[in-house]
Amino acid sequence: VTALALRYFYVTHQWRLNVEMQAKARVHALQARIRPHFLFNSMNTIAALTRSNPARAEQAVQDLADLFRVSLAEQRNTITLGEELEVARTYERMEQLRLGDRLSVIWNVGSLPIRAIVPGLMLQPLLENAVYHGIEMLPAGGAVSIVGKRVDGMLQIEVRNPIPAQPDYGEREGNRMALENIRQRLELAWPGRARVETEQTAGEFCARLIFPADEVHSLSP
Repeated sequence: VTALALRYFYVTHQWRLNVEMQAKARVHALQARIRPHFLFNSMNTIAALTRSNPARAEQAVQDLADLFRVSLAEQRNTITLGEELEVARTYERMEQLRLGDRLSVIWNVGSLPIRAIVPGLMLQPLLENAVYHGIEMLPAGGAVSIVGKRVDGMLQIEVRNPIPAQPDYGEREGNRMALENIRQRLELAWPGRARVETEQTAGEFCARLIFPADEVHSLSP
């Protein structure tokens, strides 16, 4: 009986370690994911700026370096919400250089607790989806709206963007993959208590992050 009990505890301990290692590996893999098209577009933009506006080219290189530093970081699975917002704004600056007047981003996040601890890279991929699958596909471009608020003890961050006329927009491979990745991040952080919601209406797509507001400071890094 003692041997069986010891064996049970050993197997249970190994199983828990394996689950934790798999969870960390998933987080690291998700954080390291960055679309090649964004890198190529950014490098082409920087190359063009080096001739026309060297100062802006230098700032673009710094912004790109900052994005990669956050995306490829292995030591931090969580960051402050303020840092997460800044990563998204940095991405916005890079795409603004490329798309110009075709892209505008409307921010309404002043009520969010910027010191809250959240999983890294959960907002920037939504903005990237809005640009890549929405704004970029529209000849005239459009505006992305990012709104953050508290609702019934939860934090909500919505990203809305105009879309071309296609019924399966939300199921496009890149869009669906990014949304699933973010769902995994939130589930690892708040099992069963956080989620990603999506809705599509005529000409608009919305992705909504929902996670506990009263526990955002207690996430372990």
